[in-house]
Order: sequence, then C-alpha cells, then structure tokens
Amino acid sequence: MSQLPFAAGPCRLVLRRLRGAGTLAALLLSAVVARAQAPEYPRPRPDLDRLVQELFAEPQSDNVPYEDLYETLLQYLQTPLNLNTASREELASLLLLSEPQITALLEHRQQNGPLLSLYELQSIRGFDVRTAYRVASFVNVGDQNANATRGPLWKRIWQEDNNALFVRYERVLQEREGYAPADTTSTGRPASRYLGSPDKLLVRFRTSHARDFSVGFSAEKDAGEQFTWDPKTRRYGFDYYAAHFALFERGRLKSLVVGDYQLQFGQGLLLSSGLQVGKGAETITTLRRSNLGVRPYNSVLESTFFRGAAATVALTPALRLTGFASAKRVDASLQSAAADTLREFDEFASGVLISGFHRTANELENRKNVREVITGGNLTLAPTGSRFNVGLTAVNTQLSTPLERSLELYNRYEFRGQHNLAVGVNYSYGWRNLSLFGETARSSSGGLGTVNGLLASLGPDVDASVLYRRYGRNFHTLYGNALAENTRNINENGLYLGLKVRPVARWELSAYYDQFSFPWLKYQVGAPSRGYDWLVRLTYAPTKTSLIYAQIRTREKEYDNALLTRPTPMPVPTVRRSLLLFYDTSPTLVLSLRTRLQGTHYRENQGPRRTGYLLAQDVTVQPAQRLRLSARYALFDTDDFDTRQYAYEQDVLYAFSIPGLSGRGTRAYVLAEFKLTRRLTFWLRYATTRYRDQRTVGSGLEEIQGSERSEVKAQMRLAL
Repeated sequence: MSQLPFAAGPCRLVLRRLRGAGTLAALLLSAVVARAQAPEYPRPRPDLDRLVQELFAEPQSDNVPYEDLYETLLQYLQTPLNLNTASREELASLLLLSEPQITALLEHRQQNGPLLSLYELQSIRGFDVRTAYRVASFVNVGDQNANATRGPLWKRIWQEDNNALFVRYERVLQEREGYAPADTTSTGRPASRYLGSPDKLLVRFRTSHARDFSVGFSAEKDAGEQFTWDPKTRRYGFDYYAAHFALFERGRLKSLVVGDYQLQFGQGLLLSSGLQVGKGAETITTLRRSNLGVRPYNSVLESTFFRGAAATVALTPALRLTGFASAKRVDASLQSAAADTLREFDEFASGVLISGFHRTANELENRKNVREVITGGNLTLAPTGSRFNVGLTAVNTQLSTPLERSLELYNRYEFRGQHNLAVGVNYSYGWRNLSLFGETARSSSGGLGTVNGLLASLGPDVDASVLYRRYGRNFHTLYGNALAENTRNINENGLYLGLKVRPVARWELSAYYDQFSFPWLKYQVGAPSRGYDWLVRLTYAPTKTSLIYAQIRTREKEYDNALLTRPTPMPVPTVRRSLLLFYDTSPTLVLSLRTRLQGTHYRENQGPRRTGYLLAQDVTVQPAQRLRLSARYALFDTDDFDTRQYAYEQDVLYAFSIPGLSGRGTRAYVLAEFKLTRRLTFWLRYATTRYRDQRTVGSGLEEIQGSERSEVKAQMRLAL
C-alpha cells in the first residue's frame, strides 16, 4: 500500500478559508498557490484481491456469485464515483465508508462547496489515511455540471475516453472425459458428452460516463458449449449475450436503461443486485444495502439480471418513481405428471436452472424452456437534505410454465404455479450517529418476510450493528437476496450482532455473532433446526505498507444423521471451525509479499474430527512500469470434501478465481500483465493443481486421467 501525498492539502485548506474574502491578499495568494500546488492526486491502482479478502470472511462454497460484487467494484473502477455529486446511497454502495464518514463528507461539501482535490479528504472528520487510500481508486472530484459543456450525446459517446474492449480465452490443458469419444457399447465412457470445444471465449465492450450514459455488450461461450448458428434452438454464435444502453440525469428523467439491467431497492428483500456481501469480516459498512434503483448490467452471470426496459422519473425533488418490465427465457427442466401421482399440474418445470451451462444434449434440452415476464415499480420518498427515505416496491412475476418441485415434504411450502406478486415497504432513517433501516414484504402465498437493522457509532473508535430477519416458510421472493444463512430468503429467523473497535492506533477488532433457526424442514434436514455463526478478526497495521490479521470463525448447523433417520429424521449438530492468519507487506516499491495460513476442523455430532489446511505464499513484482508479475505456491491437505479449502487468487481483470481444494497436493499460478501502450494491455495466466495419491481428478464428464489439472487464460484490453 502506498502513502497518500498530503503536501498540497494545507494549501487547499488556506484557499477555502480565504474563499469569498474579496481581499487583494486572497487573490494574490490564490494565484501563487494555484501555480505552486501539486497536480491532482492520481487514482492509485486498486488492490482488489486484498479488498475482497477484507470484505468477505471465509468463502465456504463455490456456488456463491462473488463475481457479482467483484463486477460492481470494477464498474466503480472504470466509472469512478464523483464525490461532488454522489448521493448518500451512492457513497454507501462503495461498502468502504461508515455512516458517520458519509455524513461528515456531505456536511463538508455543503459547508465548503465542491471538493477541489482528493487530497482534501484529509480535512474531513473521520477520514484517516487508510480510508482515503481505499476509496481513492473508485472516486474522483469533478465538475458538477460537466455534461452540459461536452456537446451532443452522440458526440460524447463517440469521444468518450472511458471505454474498453475485452477479449478473453480460457482452456483446461488436460483432456476431460466429456470431450473423449462416447462409448455406447459398454459400461466404460458414458454416452453423454460435451458437444462443443473445451475453449471458453468472452468478448466484452463498455463505454460510459458517470451520470451521463453507458453503452455495453458481452458475448460468452463456456467450455463445452457449441459455437453455432441455429435459430431453431435459439442459438446465434455465442451461447450467451448481454447488452444495454443507458441514460442518466436528463432533467426529471433520472435514469433510463434499455436492454439488460439490475434493480436494487431497500434491503434487497424483493430486488437485489450485485451489492451484497453477506456475513463477512466487515461487520458494519456492508450490512445496510443501498437504495440505488436501476443499474446497467454487463456481466456474464446468466441468471441475475432483467431484460427489457426500466426508468426512474423525479415527480418532485423528493419523490421518485421507477417502472420496469422484463421478458426473457430461463432454463428449466420440463416434466409431465404421471397418472398415479398427486401432481397439481400435468405439465410443469421442476425448477429454474441457474448454472448457465449448455454443454450436453440434456443441458440443451433445458435451455430457455420457460418464458419469464416481470413487471413492477418502486415509489421512493427522500426529502432533500434529510436522512429519511421510505419506498414502496411491487414485483409481479408471470411464467409460461408452472413451477412445481418434487413431492418431498421439505418442499411443501415452496413456490408452485405460474404467478407471484410480491409487495414490500422499505425505510431508512438517520439521526446523529444512528442509522435505522429495514424492509417488509408479502408474496402471493400470504407469506411474510422482514429484515430490520441498526447501525450505531458509539464513539470515535467503536461501531456496532444489529439486524433481525424473519422469512416465512411460505414467503417467495424470486429476485431477492437479503442477508440470510440460507441461499434464499425463505424459512429462516435470525439475529445478527456486529462490532468494530479501534482500541489504539493501527489496531482494529471486528466481530459478529449470528443466531438463526429454520422453522420448517430443509434438504437433508428432516425436522426444524437451528444454529449459530460467529467470527472474530484482529487486524494490525505495523506500517503503511503492511497488514497482519488473525481470524477465527465457528459455524454450527444441524443436518440429518444417516444412522438416526429411522423411524423419524434426527438432525444433529455439525460444527465447522476455521482459523486464518494473513500477512501482507511491501518491503520495496516494486515488491509485494503475502502469506496465508488457514485451517479447518469439521465434526458431525460426536463423530471423529476431520481437518484441512492450506498454506499459500504470494509474490508480486513490478520490474518495469509496463510489466507486472504475480505468482502463488500453495500446499493443501484435507481429510475430505467437507474440509475443502478456498482461497482467493489474483486473476486477469474482470475475472474472479476462488477454487475449492480438497485432498492432498499443491496449487500454483503465474499471472503476467503487459501494458504495451496506453490503450493496449495483455494478461496471461497459467494455473495448475497437482494431487498426491490420486489417479484421477474430478468426476463425471469433468474427470481427468492423471493427478494434475492445469488451465491457461489470456486476455486483451483495447481502449478504442
């Protein structure tokens, strides 16, 4: 981490005190300082790997869409937030500023006018060097009315410097079972196989200007998918496309998006975009969701967006109305009910599939089988200058084919049918160092869901948070993702308590405790169950370029015991305890070192304790201004899949890597970034995992004969 150069800061503060004095001395001093002051502080290169590790606690699944949050951070990197025009909600969406810091920034802006430079952050109450440096990569200070002098829209789009074309290629080097010739005559190779090549391709373009416009498109083919043109099966070259055109701040029209977009209102109970972190090591700033409304979508996650149009209009300075309509096809497995079953529908879909893979004949059969039409709106009242807002949201979902899950008892209260209307109310209120927020909603089934929280700054160095949630077993929200222990907001009650303390300079303690229960049955849990999750992280920054933290986390949940399921299921506690030690230092300007040691204990009921650990060493060196090299070597040893280890890895820009490692072996990667010209950048990445005492890697169509799995990735970025 480099240090903010604050030399020019005092000069700017002197100018502020003399602003409006009307004296000759003030004018002369202004002229002298204007010539003598340092140039605008250059936005530093963000350390996204370290930032994500600070936000997330300990990933325990590779099915969580971390890419959605990562994409949000990268969009702020490409289109930085203007501190002179950003609203409270936009500042909170950075996930890096506390409520008192946001309030202090807005008051500073109101009392002194627009910020002259990022250096000025040093003069705002509550902003230390670490906070200023963390946000500097994602913000700037610009003219409040810059768009008015930049010409017509087509000219602004054509001449915008903030644009980039990305082309990415990926491939696993070893042959996998799914690409081998099918064997239909024996029990050897399965008849099913991947229909396409093992190459993964991505093309992405976006040009945007903050509070003005955004234009973008993406096209992707996953490994195993065909690159083909077949209108009968709705395939047109790449397997997946996304595109959008967006306008912002056109008088009363605050936003208009045509194409693909996301929606974020309230606490994400009904509509949630990529701004959720969940329970992590950041126990304060990430708990409250930001009410951002409509956001253009340009990512490659194939199930977390809307497709159609959305617009926000200011009815009055304090009242905004958002309307949206979306129509797209989603993947689903279609089935017919047998004559002797108790199915409610003769033809139905057993569930919506969200993997986005269309590699085999079976996966292609499920592709875009159900048409999904979503309409709705939001009305938000946010008086100017007030810390109070309240909103009403309605989301109406209509499916072309009814959904009906399996007849297992735990699915009794799951959504069934073709139609769901969910209506909710959200609120947020701030008073001094307190912030209250929440959202309550009802679905067509009559189920209720509510989430309510409190953030409190108890002193300059102490922050606390409380959040209560209650999601009914028959509450259905198809695009919601409020804080929860479950992957969906259904069948859960919980109370979350968070704390952050800075007892002395350079030290920080963060912790949370979350108690939850599930009133109805779940998959692999044949009775009502409960559990808890707590975390403590102690962080020490001995210098401005080094960081050390230790973290312990314990999670207890109940699952059915295979030996105790007769005559009735008997859930028993399962405890997972993990320890993490992390050290990051930059001994020189061109060298960065990171060491990571983590371990896990896993125990079911009173059974044997199983363990797993990982030791990783990272090295990053920048021998020249246009060349950056990163590498990792890691050892892992786990008893089984339940003790598998996850660790974040550096990747090419706009890519996210967090592999799950189980068994015994080594994991290594090398990443090179070449900046050939100001507009052209290349990345090349090679990663390999080698297993001990294994003759095969993976299973099913992903199985590799041998003990090694390696992948290569190349990416080009061209600024047009």
